[in-house]
Amino acid sequence: MIRFLVLSTFLLLVSGCGSIEQETTSEPKPDAYKEVATHLEVPWSINQIEDEFYISERVGTIAYIKTDRSVEHQKVELSTPLANVSEAGLLGFVLKPTFTETKTAFAYYNYDAGDGPFNRIVTLKLEGDVWKETDIHLDGISTGNVHHGGRLEIGPDNLLYATIGDAANPDLAQDVTSKNGKILRLNANNEWETVSLGHRNPQGLAWTDDEQLFASEHGQSSKDEINKIEEGKNYGWPLIEGDEQHEEFVTSLVNSGTNTTWAPSGMTFHKGKLYVAALRGEGIVVVNIETGELEETITGFGRVRDVFSNGKNLYFVTNNTDGRGSADADDDKLYQYFAE
Repeated sequence: MIRFLVLSTFLLLVSGCGSIEQETTSEPKPDAYKEVATHLEVPWSINQIEDEFYISERVGTIAYIKTDRSVEHQKVELSTPLANVSEAGLLGFVLKPTFTETKTAFAYYNYDAGDGPFNRIVTLKLEGDVWKETDIHLDGISTGNVHHGGRLEIGPDNLLYATIGDAANPDLAQDVTSKNGKILRLNANNEWETVSLGHRNPQGLAWTDDEQLFASEHGQSSKDEINKIEEGKNYGWPLIEGDEQHEEFVTSLVNSGTNTTWAPSGMTFHKGKLYVAALRGEGIVVVNIETGELEETITGFGRVRDVFSNGKNLYFVTNNTDGRGSADADDDKLYQYFAE
């Protein structure tokens, strides 16, 4: 049975607003999806150019999926080796709007310079079948063993947006001098602006047709959040999370409640609905933002890291080879899902 999210009236520091204690799950029908590519290596971020795909892989490669659906794992040459801590690697990856002409993309990766892991955002240029780092746009951002953030997206304003985790140091999310626990934007002057703060581990960004930004965020042990992002607002971590409310902070629009964990990652709007990849939830959470209704969680594929819509078709990648899932011989995979 479909569960409805009831958003309660505004009360300070109480729970009950937009939380999900149960949710309907559904196994997809055999004709509702098809495998596009297999044997991906912990894929993270989906990009499509015409009928080809470029997908970042946490191990430090780009999976180039050709029109015949063969996969080439393209080498990435970085200025510093990838960090070896949990959840780290080559994460966010988005082709620049000029990719057809320049063969360039933005990438987000975690590295270890000998004094701990850090986050870095760079430009990569495709030369032949090798991606080479050419420019560093953000560097030296401390990160811990977990909570790296890592999502990159190009907004409707044609600017780059990035999600930065709190590096497992919650106080950084409220520190206005730190870039941790923030959603950032690289402006036209090549300067980083803080779009919002008070985030724990945001890993998904998506815009509606009318250019409203939403973000997904991992809760501490449950209470995973979907937030409607308003510029300059504070989303409360670690002082509030889930349903909790305070006059200085923004409460999540939708959250998983105290008994459910999604571990949400990449997300996209497709035909008016929000599709959110769920790792621990092992599926795709489908939310109707207009009605505040959690329609279903599509399961049967294991851990899902990213979802992508080109306006016509919906795609997603699994993350069963990340050490936390149960991988089949052909994992990980890129799927096309035939959403209604």
